[in-house]
Amino acid sequence: MFNLKTVAMGTAALALMASAALAETVIRVQSVIPAQADEVHMLQEFANDVAELTDGEVKFEILPAGAVVGVQETLDAVDSGLIEGGFAWTHYWSGKHPAAMLFGSPVAGAGVGIDNIAFLSWFQYGGGKELYDQLWDEMGMNVKGFMLQPVGPEALGWFKEPIASMDDFRKYRFRTPPGIPGQTYKDIGVASVAMGGGDILPALEKGTIDAAEWCCPKPDSVFGFQKVLKHYYLQGLHQVVVNADLYINKDVYDSLTPLQQKAIEVAANASLSKAMSYRIYENGKALKDLTENHGVILHDTPADYFPAYMAAAKTALETNAADNEFFAKVWQSQKDFADIAVPFWAGAQASNAALGKAHADSLK
Repeated sequence: MFNLKTVAMGTAALALMASAALAETVIRVQSVIPAQADEVHMLQEFANDVAELTDGEVKFEILPAGAVVGVQETLDAVDSGLIEGGFAWTHYWSGKHPAAMLFGSPVAGAGVGIDNIAFLSWFQYGGGKELYDQLWDEMGMNVKGFMLQPVGPEALGWFKEPIASMDDFRKYRFRTPPGIPGQTYKDIGVASVAMGGGDILPALEKGTIDAAEWCCPKPDSVFGFQKVLKHYYLQGLHQVVVNADLYINKDVYDSLTPLQQKAIEVAANASLSKAMSYRIYENGKALKDLTENHGVILHDTPADYFPAYMAAAKTALETNAADNEFFAKVWQSQKDFADIAVPFWAGAQASNAALGKAHADSLK
């Protein structure tokens, strides 16, 4: 039987569904790394949080590296609106502005002892976030950035044979990150070779390079370094702090409601904690697997590496600060923070390190 009330209710429901569909915002985010990477797994967790917090009004669609543009064009594509979002490490864009390194990978803990946890303290409460927002204006990028995934400290790397000193280290052609961290290796006499992550293992197999670093036990094992190199050194200074970030086209971000913007901010802050927690456990499992099942031998980094690298890193930081006003402003903020926070945090961490080492030694 024809029922006007039923038809009206059905029409209203369809209208609500159409309205909801129209209100949905889909932000395509192209990553600079393959879809199977841990970083993309954690990025998807962030995307899921945003979708739930906004009741499905804002959704992130994660695209793998190269889906729309090349890796090096990712930020420009976000700026122009070709893609709505991008995911990378901000130091990738050091060619656009040298201060990008101070947010994505401040070499040697910014030369003032800032580790990955202290870095988050600077970013969230020491003035770092305000400077980070200013970075995009300094670059001339129409972008809103969010830090999502702190990592660190990254391992020194993988070697064919044990290295007992810097003299041994200097015998090898060594894959390093681009920019100041890699240049600092050159400054201390290491034959530094910068290349993308996907090129490292083939270069090792061909003998183009003899040693390499990428990240930490889990990502390194996914890349398969253990297939060609067996000597692994955890302690390095080149990337004590590393952050993977989300970039959203500013026009797209400004089109969101204040509540939707707050949901992204809250999910990003949650991601900072979740990513760090995830990394600790995953890297622990990977290191155990590497040493127990793949013949990997874990070594302590030679003592003469640390003063050599730290001195060269400080020189590089001073040079860049002298050449660029905004770089100097950001680095000064980090130094002012470190003068207050690092004496406490370093002392506390010494206890934590001794506690952890006692347990680790008991397992040997």
